[in-house]
Amino acid sequence: MSAEPDTEIEEELPPQELVLDGWHRARGARMVEFAGYMMPIQYEGIMAEHLWTRTHAGLFDVSHMGQLSFTGEGLDAALEAIIPASIASLALGRQRYSLLLDEEGGILDDLMVSRRPDDIYMVVNGATKYDDIGWLIEHLPDDVTMNLMDEHALLALQGPEAVVALSRLVPSVEGLFFMQCAGFAWQGHDLWVSRSGYTGEDGFEISLPAEAAEAFADALCAQAEVKPIGLGARDSLRLEAGLPLYGHDLSPEISVIGADLGFAILKKRREAGGYIGHARVARELAQGAPVKRVGLGIEGKLPAREGAEIYAGSTKVGTVTSGGHSPSLGVPIAMGWVDAAYAATGTALEIEVRGKRLAARVAPMPFVPHHYHRQPS
Repeated sequence: MSAEPDTEIEEELPPQELVLDGWHRARGARMVEFAGYMMPIQYEGIMAEHLWTRTHAGLFDVSHMGQLSFTGEGLDAALEAIIPASIASLALGRQRYSLLLDEEGGILDDLMVSRRPDDIYMVVNGATKYDDIGWLIEHLPDDVTMNLMDEHALLALQGPEAVVALSRLVPSVEGLFFMQCAGFAWQGHDLWVSRSGYTGEDGFEISLPAEAAEAFADALCAQAEVKPIGLGARDSLRLEAGLPLYGHDLSPEISVIGADLGFAILKKRREAGGYIGHARVARELAQGAPVKRVGLGIEGKLPAREGAEIYAGSTKVGTVTSGGHSPSLGVPIAMGWVDAAYAATGTALEIEVRGKRLAARVAPMPFVPHHYHRQPS
């Protein structure tokens, strides 16, 4: 079967609007395009919003993320054939970090997966969600049903006072520990709440019906502890926390072990394999990864941004993948990929910025300690 070539140039689709687009604009948000959506980058300023989240509670609209639900016979085994997480041992009300890998072990996306009473719930990145859906459709058996929950919004409440503010609206959420999740109700609407986030602080992610999102956001921001926070501060917070961003610090060229994400693969799955991309994971567990994701402390005040080249003497040994000024520490920090021989903590390197070489050292991550509310052991 043949077809005539399509000579028409595809028009680029305009960015989509979040359910809370008008809500953000009414609060003075500066909107930018990100991951195919118009998103609030800041309200009163990135520095102020960053520091507010570190000391109080910030509300982030992350409804651009892909929320997926899975049901069907043999679901656990079907998902374990695709992702390296241990789904069979995932208890009700528990959440795990995992990844989608390609056949060569490169990272297609990172994600969160949790078990609910009637399904498996997964959150994937907004910029890759449609590609992820295509990959999952290709590899899941016919008796597994996947649903894109595009009728739901996703809000993240982050910071040391998040639990105080949220528990006023949703009593009993304080009983959750880090990476635990449960169903709750608010004014007749079902919520799915996990104690997790992307800032390094204690906090929650709340999935709720889109029609309830504005009233719920209003109720949260009526609390003295809570302010709306934009993408700019979300990025600086996650960088301080040493958390990678897909499409920048993670990509199909990158491996799980080199990315320092081996913790996401439990021992049983490391040994047994059986998931897409396992061969590379097993090889690099045994032999080491040729390049590694590292933190970088930079001398002086000039930050190094994504794409800046990293040198050891005259030899290029890596590239900065994320970088900027740390509001909490008052110094420039960065994350990047370097050849394994230069990845040890304390290794002296240089980063080329605007024709100048900035002195830098490999630094342990996180740059700012995590403050997760972990269950006592």
